[in-house]
Amino acid sequence: MGLGTWQFGEDSERREEEIATIRLGIDLGLTLIDTAEMYGDGRSEMLVGEAIEGRRDDVFIVTKVYPHNASRRAMHTACNQSLQRLRIDVIDLYLLHWPGEVPLGETVQAFEDLQRDGKIRHWGVSNFDLKVMHALQSTRGGSAIQTNQVLYNLARRGIESDLLPWLRKQRIPVMAYSPIEQGRLLKARGLVEFAKQHAMTPAQVALAWLLAQDGVIAIPKTGNRERLKENASALEHPLSAAHLHELDSLFPPPKGPSPLATI
Repeated sequence: MGLGTWQFGEDSERREEEIATIRLGIDLGLTLIDTAEMYGDGRSEMLVGEAIEGRRDDVFIVTKVYPHNASRRAMHTACNQSLQRLRIDVIDLYLLHWPGEVPLGETVQAFEDLQRDGKIRHWGVSNFDLKVMHALQSTRGGSAIQTNQVLYNLARRGIESDLLPWLRKQRIPVMAYSPIEQGRLLKARGLVEFAKQHAMTPAQVALAWLLAQDGVIAIPKTGNRERLKENASALEHPLSAAHLHELDSLFPPPKGPSPLATI
């Protein structure tokens, strides 16, 4: 489990608590921090940079580049700007935020250029469906991809029909964003009742379900320290096969392929 930071840095009144939440997350072992140049036009990256000051070696930084910055020339500039905002020398994992108009071959070359320059360690993608993943894999150098970050939670299980099995076969982990559906899952009657029966909170159940999936990384977002403690406690409540079967009845898996969902 890691930390999402979408909308961080956009409200000055929440800034202090958001920074404290990231620092607490690091203390609790949630050391993967996900951000993007798009989030708050860079303000999220700036906030993350402040939060991790003095603790660079403790964290794994993931950030994302706009599709229109995915060319060899533009990505070089975008990466340097992200590094400056994050106050770090190298990005651990740099993702293409979603498929765009720049040819995938050029984007892969841009990632490789940044790796050679020591600006990024690894690269991956976000919001890629199976068709685009096939196109990427057929591109020279495309097999070096490290993850595909997609919308995945109990209410959004569409990737299980085709994309997730393929990614597992290729040994490419999924990074699941919006794991509690931006809070909407917490009000689902079935989830609320399940959580009560098993002495958990709805958020802990939703996160524990993702953590039980093979090859899945959950990146819940919260700017509140108490909610973060609640989320982190999901690690202490592993779900049994019987629990997972019960959740399947409440949130059925897909019956067939469906378009990739996004938020």
